[in-house]
This record gives sequence, C-alpha cells and structure tokens, in this order.
Amino acid sequence: MPETVILLSIPGLRAADVERMPNLQRLTKAGDRAPLVPSFPCVTCPVQVNMTTGQLPRKHGVTANGFYWRDKHEVEMWTAWNEVIQVPQIWDILSQHDPAIVSAVWFPLLSKGCEAELICTPAPIHNPDGSESLWCYTRPTEMYGMLRDKHGHFPLKHFWGPLANIQSTDWIAKSLVTAAEEWHPNFIYAYFPHLDYAAQKFGPDSPQAQASLAELDRVMGEFVAGLEAAYATIPEQDRQPPLYIIASEYAIVPVDHVEYPNRVLREAGLLKLHTTDQGQEIDFAASDAWAMVDHQFAQVYIRNADEKVADEVKKLFQGRAGIAEVLVGAEREKYDLDHERSGEVILVSKPNSWMAYYWWTDDSEAPKYARTVDIHRKPGYDPVELCVDMATRSIPLDATLIRGSHGAPAHEEFQRGVILTSQPGVLEGPPMSDTDVFELVLRQFGI
Repeated sequence: MPETVILLSIPGLRAADVERMPNLQRLTKAGDRAPLVPSFPCVTCPVQVNMTTGQLPRKHGVTANGFYWRDKHEVEMWTAWNEVIQVPQIWDILSQHDPAIVSAVWFPLLSKGCEAELICTPAPIHNPDGSESLWCYTRPTEMYGMLRDKHGHFPLKHFWGPLANIQSTDWIAKSLVTAAEEWHPNFIYAYFPHLDYAAQKFGPDSPQAQASLAELDRVMGEFVAGLEAAYATIPEQDRQPPLYIIASEYAIVPVDHVEYPNRVLREAGLLKLHTTDQGQEIDFAASDAWAMVDHQFAQVYIRNADEKVADEVKKLFQGRAGIAEVLVGAEREKYDLDHERSGEVILVSKPNSWMAYYWWTDDSEAPKYARTVDIHRKPGYDPVELCVDMATRSIPLDATLIRGSHGAPAHEEFQRGVILTSQPGVLEGPPMSDTDVFELVLRQFGI
C-alpha cells in the first residue's frame, strides 16, 4: 500500500495525447490505462467534485461552474467556497479514517475553506479602487508568504485570459513541490489547467494545442523529479514508491457552431433588461426566463418555476441547429441534475456546438465588462476571453472565434478522456467514470 497518492486532474488530456508526452509515458509505462468518462455536465467544477466525492450533482449540489442564488437574484461564477459541496470529500474521509494522514489540495476550484491540512488556490485581493493585488488562499495561512518568497507571486494573468500560458501550471507544480518538501503530504490532489487554453481557442488538434502538450510534459517531468527529491528526505525504511493517478477531467472537441440562448429568450419576451453602471444587463428578478451558459450546456432559470413558461422555453429550443436535448423538470433526472440549484430547463449542445452568454444583438448594447476579462460579472462562461483584439486591446465580441469546447454528454469515444496510473493493478477495468476516482483513491489507503 503506497504511503503517498498523487491525483493529478488534467483537463483536456486525451489518450492519443499521451503518445506525445514522453515524461508522462515514462511515469505511467508500467501502470494501468483506461478511458475516463466524465459525467454530464462535463465541465470543471462538477467533474472535480464528482471525482472527489464519488457522487453526482443531485447529491453534491454543484450543477455548473457557477451558481444562481435565487433568494438574492445573484449569479456567482468561480468564487464559491467549499461549503457549497454538500457531501464529504476524499480528504474528509481520509482524516476520519486516520487523523495522521496529511492531504494537500492544490488549485482545484471550490477548494477555499475545505478541511484538507494543506491548501493553495488563487484568491486575489480586490482593492477599493477596483484594482487587484496578487494573493493565494492557503492553509496554513502563512504558507503563501513562503511560496511567494521562493517562486514569486502566483502569475494570475497567465491562469486565464489572452495571456494564459504554461507559467501558471509551472507555478502550481513548483509550489506544490516546495510544500511537499516541508510537509510530505500522504494525499495530493492537484489541478494542472494548461491544456484548456489552446484547445479551446484554436481547436484540440491545432498546432498550438499540440505545442501545449510538450509544454505540460516538460512541467510534468520537473514536477515528478521534484517530488522524488522532496520525499527522499523520508528515512528509506519508511518510504514507499508514490502512486500517481492522472485523470483527465474531460476531452475538448472541435466546434464550428454557437448558440445564443439569452438572445432567443429576449426575442421571445421572456428575458428582461435593466440599466446599471455597466449598461444594459439581465434583470434576473424580473425575467420570466434567462440562461446561465456553461460551455456546451445551459441552465434556464424560470421565475416562480412556472410550468407554462418552462414548456414555452422547451418549444423555443427544440430543433435548433446546435441543441441536442432540452430537459424540463423531472427530465433532468436523466443526468442527475434534478437539484434545487439547477435551472428548471437544461439545454444540451450537440458535440460540434457551444453556447455563448450574449443577450444583445447590437454590439453597441453590450455591457462594459463584455470586452474585458471579467469572469465574475458575466452571467456565464466566456471562452472568448482567451482572445484579444490587438487593435482595441480588448476582448472581441465574436463567439465564432472559439474552436474547441466541452460539456456535452460524453456519448462518443472522442468526447472521453483518459486515466493513467504509475503502478499496475490499480484500475479495475475500462471504461471508468469520474465518480469512480473517489473510491479508487480511498482504496489505496485501505478504505
């Protein structure tokens, strides 16, 4: 039984990509490999929580990358704390099993405030003048100062947006090695996001996406060597070879079509706008229906859960070019999305299409933040933030620029990721689901 289990969560990793990553190949040469099927919605937060709880959204409550808090009529994208997860996670179970087990949780979403012994995740300080100061939420609190002194501030501008690149994942890996030197955690859960960027912007088979594989592989090689040195300080008689589990969160697929659910709802008179300091924005409280989009699916929230409005919404979207399914009410049970936080209607994209949050038809009507990297105020995910219009030095309002997406149900092989291990006899057979990762990890600790 290994003393150390390292679970690396890598979005966008496909089985074919491994052949282009020599360091990853060497690490997993003697281990197991199987297809990994993400559960719908195949997007970051739900899949990460599926893996760390062994449950689906119906039980854990994370139905998307954002939340619509109905009582406050507010959307919260990307900032929620760990308390939104309604069931225990791997580190909770490990601690109950043996309080001596030390867990490190490094950069997955929704990790702020979790009960792991070691935590590091971005938490920039929002200043009164609107500027941001670089910082990370860590446990212990003083750990970020130690990491900053050795590696500099976490390069937030390279974590997302038009400047996103390998520097953010490199910092994540290096800082984790530094923490391992100090604390020797028994379980590590780390998020390496690098493959997300080029694959969405240029397409998963683009030259840029292929180059990102080599960049990540270099970091992986340095990371494994760094951890080996970190754990070498443990007395040899007490040391066991670490078990690496590399799990793809989802596969990114080519897209050539985009749908605009909020425009459809606005044209039908169901979505209402109001004027703010940003311009015309969705009035969540007054709208009969509006959509929080998230890659290849959307949750449509219906005021007062009006069944007649929900049926009208279903008719509006059935048969549209980019829409594969429209699920209303109890139909959401098909994907375990029948949770109170879910929209009353779920829109599912076809594999070649995705959904943009835009509600305006004239770009002059767009709110000010639409042309900026602003992941919190936009009522939905905006991959166009990866692009930049050099003439205006702003984000263009052209959703057709995006060439790769994910999130739709992984019915076909090309929509599935891969799971690999550094040791044999760990996986129980293909294919595996994201929820299987939870029990897989616990089994390594005799649970």
